[in-house]
Amino acid sequence: MMPRYSCPALFALCATAALASAQTPGFKVTEDADRIRVTGAALDFTVRKTGYVSGIEAGSLHDIKTGFHDRGFGLDIVDWVMEPGSDEAYRDRLPGDLPYLFDNLYHGKRPKRCIEGPQICTKAKVLTPKVIAGADFVAVKQDYTYTLAAPGKRAGSKWEQTIVFPAGKRYFLSADKVTTANTSDALFLRTDLPGHIKHNGGDAFSEVYLSYLGKIPASEFAKNFAPDEKFLYTREAGKVPQRMIRAYQTRDPKTGAAGPWLAGMTLDPAAVSEGWCHQRGYVCMIQEIGGQPVKAGDTFGAAYVIGFFDSIEEMNKVYDEYAGHRGLTVDEKGWKLTKIP
Repeated sequence: MMPRYSCPALFALCATAALASAQTPGFKVTEDADRIRVTGAALDFTVRKTGYVSGIEAGSLHDIKTGFHDRGFGLDIVDWVMEPGSDEAYRDRLPGDLPYLFDNLYHGKRPKRCIEGPQICTKAKVLTPKVIAGADFVAVKQDYTYTLAAPGKRAGSKWEQTIVFPAGKRYFLSADKVTTANTSDALFLRTDLPGHIKHNGGDAFSEVYLSYLGKIPASEFAKNFAPDEKFLYTREAGKVPQRMIRAYQTRDPKTGAAGPWLAGMTLDPAAVSEGWCHQRGYVCMIQEIGGQPVKAGDTFGAAYVIGFFDSIEEMNKVYDEYAGHRGLTVDEKGWKLTKIP
């Protein structure tokens, strides 16, 4: 006999958790009004439904092997749809959080403008992520349709995010895709990739690794500096790197003990138009994907591997296993990386 539930929502919640646990050995999935919580054999994590949304919740990615967590505000966190250029001419007519200030330590001197918003992480407030449970993975899919637009532009671009956690892996795969409502010469999506680094004088990390620059000691981030002052990546024809890896080696702030690397790896380097790694009270690791001509109805995006690694050599090995993809699809039968978003 089926058990009786006094609340339909409770029945749905229990059914979802039971399905995930039964179909995915090694994962326990629970869900409430604010979060999806997943406990795995290699990683634990949460995805927020309310508040600061998109990606993986700040501090929740837990490496079972070492006990370390991510050190920022979340992983693969999503902002606005943007393009190069100034919004000075119509800034007084921009709705919501679309005015974008530059020529400062936060955003540097490169002129950019928000085309559609709001900023998803801080202003969307509510998302409706869906859990998909397979035989050897757990996945989360979520999306948002932008509601604000700059003068002369249309609101309605759709952002979609697919996140897949393979059983037993210390990393996950993720992909962001935008189906645009606008035509643009260089539309891009701004994300935090892998995520920012909260620290106090470098206590939470020992160094940063950027595949296009090399290793950077934590001491380089002792004072604030603008994104375009140093360590800035901009895509140039004929100079796209073999790999796009942005990582930091964690450190226990209390003991100083070295931890694993936390890396964000964009699997098609050519998808990245710009990448920041600068200090603004924390190490800010913003990455912009797209930045090429699109017409209304077109899609663009990128796929990533994000997680914990013991060495740069291990990062390179995993990167090369999945390299060359920009999209990620998933259903209960399985998941697959794709060449197009």
